[in-house]
Amino acid sequence: MSRIPPSQQLAELARQLAAQAREGTEVEDLTHALVRLGARKLIQELLEAEVTELLGRGRYERREPGQEGARNGYKPRTLRCAEGRLEIDVPQVRGMEGLCQPTLWRALKRRTDVLERLVVEMYARGLSTRDIEDALAELAGSEAPLLSRSTVSRITEALHEEFEAFAQRDLSGLDVVYLFADAIDESLRRQAGCREGILVTWAILSDGSKVLVHLSLGNKERYEDWLEHFRDLVRRGLKTPLTVTTDGAPGLIQAVEAMWPEAERIRCWVHKMRNVLDKVPEEARPVLKPYLEAIRDAPDIEQGRRLVAEVVERFGREYPSAMRSLQEDLEASLAHLRLPAAHRKHVRTTNLVERSFEEERRRAKVIPRFRSERECLKLVFAVLWRASERWRRVQFSEHERKQLERYIEERQRQRAAQKEVSPAATVA
Repeated sequence: MSRIPPSQQLAELARQLAAQAREGTEVEDLTHALVRLGARKLIQELLEAEVTELLGRGRYERREPGQEGARNGYKPRTLRCAEGRLEIDVPQVRGMEGLCQPTLWRALKRRTDVLERLVVEMYARGLSTRDIEDALAELAGSEAPLLSRSTVSRITEALHEEFEAFAQRDLSGLDVVYLFADAIDESLRRQAGCREGILVTWAILSDGSKVLVHLSLGNKERYEDWLEHFRDLVRRGLKTPLTVTTDGAPGLIQAVEAMWPEAERIRCWVHKMRNVLDKVPEEARPVLKPYLEAIRDAPDIEQGRRLVAEVVERFGREYPSAMRSLQEDLEASLAHLRLPAAHRKHVRTTNLVERSFEEERRRAKVIPRFRSERECLKLVFAVLWRASERWRRVQFSEHERKQLERYIEERQRQRAAQKEVSPAATVA
C-alpha cells in the first residue's frame, strides 16, 4: 500500500471500521475512532491538494517544461486536537528552494485560533512572552516549540486591537444611572522610573449591570486630562449620569462639574475615611472609625449632618485637622444618603476597579512594569475588562425605581429654586 496516498489509506480504514460495525464486531469507542479518522482524512486530502496545486500536476503526472519541484514522499507528524494526537503524513517537496512543508500544515501546527486565544489569555493573566514560549515548548515535548517568542508578541497585539475597538465604541446605548471615575498608577518605562496614571470610568446601568466605560492614560491630578477623558465619553454618545462618584482630587472634581453640572457628585467614602483617620494617632483610630461609619451609614442625609456635628463637637478640640477633613466637601460626602438604601453601598465608593485590579495583581502579578504606553493600555484593559465580566449586578426593583423617581423630582425642584434665586442675588 506504499504507493497509495495516505488519504486513500485512511478512507479504506474507515470502510473497514464501518464494515466491522455492521457485522457486529465490537469496536472500542467507534464514534471516537471515526471522528479521528475523518479528521485525519480531511487534513490529508487538503495537504495533498495543496501540493498538487503548487506543483501544477497530479501524482505520477510528468513534469512539463518550466515546472519546478517534485514530490518526495511523506514525513510522519502529529497534530494535537480535541480528539487527541492525530498522526498525519505530511507530503514533502524537493527542488523548490525554501519549501519543505505545505503552508496549511504550518498553519495547523502553529497558528490555530484556539492556540492564539490561549496565548492572549495567558498574557492577560500575567505570563511574559518568555513564560508563554516556555510553557508551549513543554507542551510540544521533544518537537519544536509551538510558537516562538516573536510570534507570541505578534499574537498578543490582538489585545491592543480589542482595546482600540473598546475605546471607540458607541456609548449612546448605555442607560447610565451612576458613573464612577478613578485613576490607577502604574510603573511605565523601567529605565526612567516613571509612573503613569490610568484614568478609568465605569458605570451602573438602569438594569443593574456594572460596565467598564473607558480608560485612558493621563495625570490623575490634572484637570485637562480628566476633562478630555470625559469629553471623549460625551463625543461617543454617553448620556448625562444621575450621579458621579469620585475621590477628592481637585482636578477630577473640577472636570466632573464642568462636564456634568446637573449631575450630583458623590465623594468616595473609602478615601474620605482614610484621609480623616490619617490625621489622628494610630491608637485613636479604632475609637474614631465607628463614628465615621455611623455617619456613612446614616438613614438619611439630615441624620448624617446631625452626626457630623456631634462628632465635630466631640473630637474637634483634640483632633482639629481630622475634623476639618471630615467637614471638607461635606455635601458631596453625604449625597449618597439621598439615594435608595439598596444602592448606597455600591455608589459611595470608587474602589470597584482598584479591588478588581488588585485581585488580579495578587493572583497573577499581571502588571510588573511596562515598556511603552501601548503595552500599558492593552494589558490594563485586558485585566480590567476580564474582571468587569465578573462584576455582580445591583438590585433595581420597582421599589428602588420609585425612590429614584422621587430623588430626580427633588433634584429638579432644587435646580429650579437655584435658578430663581440666582437673578435676585445678581441684582442685590
